[in-house]
Amino acid sequence: MSADAIWITEAEVVQLMDLREAIAALEAALREEARGGAQNMTKTLLQYGKNNLHAIGAKLGDLVGTKTWTHTQGGTCPLLLVWDAADGSLVAVIEAFALGNLRTGGISGVAAEWMAQKDAKILGIVGTGKQALAQVGTMLSVRPIERLQIYSPRPESRAEFAGKVREEFGVEATACDSASQACKGAQIVTLVTRAAQPFLTAAMLDKGTHLNAVGAIAPDREEFTQDVFDRATLVAVDNLSGVQQLSREFMTRYTASGWDRVAPLSKLIASGRRRSEADDLSVFKAMGMGISDLALGVELVKRARERGVGRVMAQPKKAKPRFAGGRARSPV
Repeated sequence: MSADAIWITEAEVVQLMDLREAIAALEAALREEARGGAQNMTKTLLQYGKNNLHAIGAKLGDLVGTKTWTHTQGGTCPLLLVWDAADGSLVAVIEAFALGNLRTGGISGVAAEWMAQKDAKILGIVGTGKQALAQVGTMLSVRPIERLQIYSPRPESRAEFAGKVREEFGVEATACDSASQACKGAQIVTLVTRAAQPFLTAAMLDKGTHLNAVGAIAPDREEFTQDVFDRATLVAVDNLSGVQQLSREFMTRYTASGWDRVAPLSKLIASGRRRSEADDLSVFKAMGMGISDLALGVELVKRARERGVGRVMAQPKKAKPRFAGGRARSPV
């Protein structure tokens, strides 16, 4: 490509793409993955203290990209870098806070479209952090949700989140006193927490519930107990290798017994397998994968160039390193 690269800011990401458009871009990329036209880089994670350094990447069409960020107690600053797959030239640097919300929410929406009951009207959610609002929005995009049931350990957090949901989406939102209460009667349950110990059991889920587990993305986290798998008749993940290496829930269940019952979401879509009346629980686990971020990055770059959005950056130019800089010159 070798043209000037562009820097796309958070505000421009929000201007260029909404959640429904992200869902469409993600499903298209998953279909491409199933055809062999997209490949993931295995997710890399470094844990240091209570902080994590992450890196994911992928190839999609003519572009490759990697998103990296460090999640610290003081905050984070994710960036998606996109290059031309043929000549390695820089295509874009994309600020990736909003992109990450669109990706995480959007992939849950794609999964729910295939795995949740068509007439699901009640959504239970456990966790009210920065990813939670996108999770609500994505379910409203794919299912006729009328009521949201919210649990978070702190009463003020769940009450505040209920207010945000009413203001943002205009749907009924109730703050619950327990995770069990939030799950009662819900056809879809989303877990988006940083829990270190499992808190959700199979007994808390009604028959036919779709469980969307997206919070525990490192081996030191776990949100649901193993008996959930005993009732699960449909199990899918965004990226199998990521789950095999980083999900304590899935590693505990499947490492010894084999992974035959776990389907990548792309394979589920390609096969046309949707929830049937015979299914009990369905489980979707999202760890985050490069194809998802790059799918949105590719679409954002396309729209930015079409609309003249983004700050133009010249291609980096090589400069000769000063190899002899540390050696004293001879006085002679």
